[in-house]
Amino acid sequence: MSDVTNATDPTCVSAASVSDSPESDTQGDMQSATQGGAQETGSLSRAQIHVGEPEGEPLLDAVDLVAGYLPGVNILNGASLTLHEGEIVGIIGPNGAGKSTLLKSLFGLVHIHSGKLLLKGEDITNLRADKLVSRGVGFVPQTENVFPSLTIAENMHMGAFQAPKLFEERFDYVCSIFPKLGQRKNQLAGQLSGGERQMVAMARALMMKPSVLLLDEPSAGLSPMLQDETFIRVRQVNKAGVSVVIVEQNARRCLQICDRGYVLDQGRNAYSGKGRDLMNDPKVVSLYLGNLEEEVQEEGR
Repeated sequence: MSDVTNATDPTCVSAASVSDSPESDTQGDMQSATQGGAQETGSLSRAQIHVGEPEGEPLLDAVDLVAGYLPGVNILNGASLTLHEGEIVGIIGPNGAGKSTLLKSLFGLVHIHSGKLLLKGEDITNLRADKLVSRGVGFVPQTENVFPSLTIAENMHMGAFQAPKLFEERFDYVCSIFPKLGQRKNQLAGQLSGGERQMVAMARALMMKPSVLLLDEPSAGLSPMLQDETFIRVRQVNKAGVSVVIVEQNARRCLQICDRGYVLDQGRNAYSGKGRDLMNDPKVVSLYLGNLEEEVQEEGR
């Protein structure tokens, strides 16, 4: 039996905000917030959001977040998310739904106007990004996530800036996950393929040995083969003991590797459940997955 929960009657959930062009989610978020949205989604209750998740205190708990880039312009309108130790949690939804904004609010890059963000029970709402790194939260942005003029090893040094004396130990740690890094440590990052750059970006974030890793569309702009390699690397990171929150436009592939997923629409939780249940839910498929797959195919042309 499927454990998918939805906010409202699905006929009232907007799928029309999916853009025909491959704009960034941030640009779409700003447009959606400015327009206000012709149709509003409901919000899942806290009980519905917890459907299918493990028992015990969450590692990361975002509660009813209202957030945005400008005063008085909210992109998130009560979004919630929980992440337990050892999980991969995916966030999908149409362009402009607030996916990247939610991820950035978890890392202190977007101001949370109301709601609460907890890490291991500690209130970290609007804590600065550097403070979050020291508490075990890593973040990999979608673009400009490596230093192309630096070698792989130098990029790793940048990742270990808060613990330079532990560089050798940490570099050995990331090389145990990504063996290619050690073999090519003196190669410039700018000479790498898109998929290899994503590997370097993830590895650099892992140099501080985070317990939580936030990934913003790691497969964006990659060929299908490189996308597959990237998702394999996400699984490798998770198997190394890191809990992962991943935002993805490649929704079906994301849900395949996720323990649980959330569908965002207009800054709110529209659906939540186990990854495989969301992927096979007829309403989620008809409203979201088909349109999102068309976007991904268009970006890959």
